Amino acid sequence: MTATTGAPSPVPFLLTPQQGEAARRLLSYVASLPLHAVDAQLLAVVVAIRAAQKGVGNLTGQDLRSLRLADAEGAVAAVTALGWQARGDLIGGSPDIPVGIAVPGLADGPDRRLPFGKVKRSRVSGWTSRTLNAKPVKKTPPAMRLAALYLAAHAKPDLPGALPADMPEHCRAVLPDLLAKGFLKELDGTTYLLADAVRHLSGMRTPPAPTARAREEDAAEPLSWDAWKAQASVALRRHVEAVENCPRCSLSPGRVSEAFMRKPVPAQLDDKVLAAYAAWRDSHPQPGPRAAQFAAEFRAAHGHGPSVKQLCQGLAERKQSRRLRIYIVRQLIAEGWLTNTEPVPWTLRPGKAAQPGAPASPVSTRARTS
Repeated sequence: MTATTGAPSPVPFLLTPQQGEAARRLLSYVASLPLHAVDAQLLAVVVAIRAAQKGVGNLTGQDLRSLRLADAEGAVAAVTALGWQARGDLIGGSPDIPVGIAVPGLADGPDRRLPFGKVKRSRVSGWTSRTLNAKPVKKTPPAMRLAALYLAAHAKPDLPGALPADMPEHCRAVLPDLLAKGFLKELDGTTYLLADAVRHLSGMRTPPAPTARAREEDAAEPLSWDAWKAQASVALRRHVEAVENCPRCSLSPGRVSEAFMRKPVPAQLDDKVLAAYAAWRDSHPQPGPRAAQFAAEFRAAHGHGPSVKQLCQGLAERKQSRRLRIYIVRQLIAEGWLTNTEPVPWTLRPGKAAQPGAPASPVSTRARTS
């Protein structure tokens, strides 16, 4: 039999574009820490990605030895000085028993530095291990392996890219060695290109067409509240903070995050809702001016507009169904008494009909005849 010859199949990329961004965020976080020794920086990368989801990363003595640090004790002491607390003895303990290392900056909360979900954390952790153990750098000093992480995370698979701005200086010093070892294919001043053998480690690449598996993974890893706020505009974040910190509303974080992050679902309109609205309108003649005044006074007192529920409660003592409340506010907006920044919650405010000198707004024909 004659063996089939041909080019080997390319190795699949380890990171999606979104996971590549997470890898770069991990390295930027470590670069911002007051760590100066390369051993401590490399250890911090490994601990941080393992602690990114729950604030505690597990490490064994064998894991520590596999990093091939020149001064493991000094590296552990350096991260401990940051307030990272090891719940055991990494240096002298059993090499097979995991030791939890608590990283306060990564604990769940509003100031969490790496808001990674389960899938993203796992993928970036696996990428970190595979990059550190890539054949060209597996047995090299810590500076070369740390440099390999920075270069891979910021690399484009087919085009030269700029050297990472926050890469430590001791990593820059070993770039010629990475070229000689075959980790880099090109190195020209401030640009570089990964070698073909490690291009699958690239963190910057054009997003592929979505697949069923990718959509499934995205659905399995919803955006965290902190990550949602981090990507919001300055104006939107300011509005979110006004609602979160409102002493009058005293809303739970879960209530606020759910309202802002949920996808709008149109309320179903049926005869029952129309009949309930007609009855409500008969018992609340001319609600427009009252609604506009309530929204204005609420905004002045709270620093943000009322929600649909808060507005309707302000207009009537009796409770209404959610669908009826939505329809009431929809009609008040259509009549010009209210306006909002849809679909952002807590943005109701007086509309054009409530402005001084505005012509009287007729009652919606559909609302009165339905």
